[in-house]
Amino acid sequence: MNKEERNYLRELAQKQREMSELPAMEERKKLWYLHNELKGPRPMVVMEEDTFLDEILPPLRCQDPDARRMERQLLKTILPQQIFQDDKVVTDEFSVDVQIEHRLFDVEMKKEFASDGIGYHIEPIMESLEEDMDLLKESVFINHEQETRRLQELAQDTLGDILQVRLKNSINQWEFSLTEKVVWLMGMENMFCSMVTEEDHFHRLMDKLVKEMIRFLRWQEDQQVLFLNNGNDYMGSGSYCFSRELPGEDYHGKVLSRHLWGHMNSQESIGVSPEMYHEFMAPYFSRMAEEFGLLYYGCCEPVELYWDKDISHYANLRKVSISPWCNEEMMAERLSGGNVIYSRKPSPNFIGVQKEFDEEEFRKYIRHTAQLTRECHTEYIFRDIYKLHGNLEKLGQAVRIVREETEGI
Repeated sequence: MNKEERNYLRELAQKQREMSELPAMEERKKLWYLHNELKGPRPMVVMEEDTFLDEILPPLRCQDPDARRMERQLLKTILPQQIFQDDKVVTDEFSVDVQIEHRLFDVEMKKEFASDGIGYHIEPIMESLEEDMDLLKESVFINHEQETRRLQELAQDTLGDILQVRLKNSINQWEFSLTEKVVWLMGMENMFCSMVTEEDHFHRLMDKLVKEMIRFLRWQEDQQVLFLNNGNDYMGSGSYCFSRELPGEDYHGKVLSRHLWGHMNSQESIGVSPEMYHEFMAPYFSRMAEEFGLLYYGCCEPVELYWDKDISHYANLRKVSISPWCNEEMMAERLSGGNVIYSRKPSPNFIGVQKEFDEEEFRKYIRHTAQLTRECHTEYIFRDIYKLHGNLEKLGQAVRIVREETEGI
């Protein structure tokens, strides 16, 4: 990193610091704490920019790889507030990920990606569970402490007098989606077939998987690479963790998984009947849920299929994802007056399919959800937009319309 790059990064850090001191940020923090305690006065709105970040980023100025990574992270924090001003909170922190590695069952997952870099094909490691179960060894966990220390010291040296450098653990944000792991191992078709042709072996696989995931949590506890995520921390499929309920009264300095928010989903279950989900998946997700202090469940799957019999009973459940493919009416009825937050994922088609933004149709769409969820604790999380087609204004328009249509409801 040369002097010019360093000075530029410090300018960006100063912009973030100034933004963090705006009264709006303190107000948003208060709203998030109330919201996650089921006491919020209004729905929270998040526009997740990861999939369209390259469309809103200016050309990166830094050339050094470490400097480019830091530049991108700083811009990712600053630009959303300049462009669409959702309810994400800008703090005076710069986070550094602990560099840990998890090789599940010590096998190499094989994916062949499409030319767009998004779609992919799984190359199954296993086809017959009965014949191939012995391929699964004890999982390998590696703590790259030296690299974590290098990144932390670099951030501290470059930005530490402007922003607080904070270690965080991002691997756990998506790591406990059990059926995704099964698909990585054997492919979707083999997974579905095995539940019919190798029932006992499928249960054995799921049991083995949960035990390895819990062992991974215990290893992280012993390595002290778990960090409290009860503040401005991302969790689940797009929400934030501000909570005064965590870490709980049994926290005495060492972070355990039960002091944390956790996230699980089973998007791969969309082809499975409620009965089969109950038999082959729910027992293992239920065991996994018990490891966390609070739980966010779901992503794109239609959770109503499995709600009554299973998901609603998972331990510590606080938020459930209501995707564009969910039965909104049913889930609004189930969550009305309850203690689980209706985490609505509006369809990305209004923003991502074409350059123009049909404000009237989008307003009708949001109004429908707002009317249904009058008695729910609700948040709106925009995800998977991917393309803006050069029209950045529609991001702020969408956020504004959600706030207008939910005001006073």
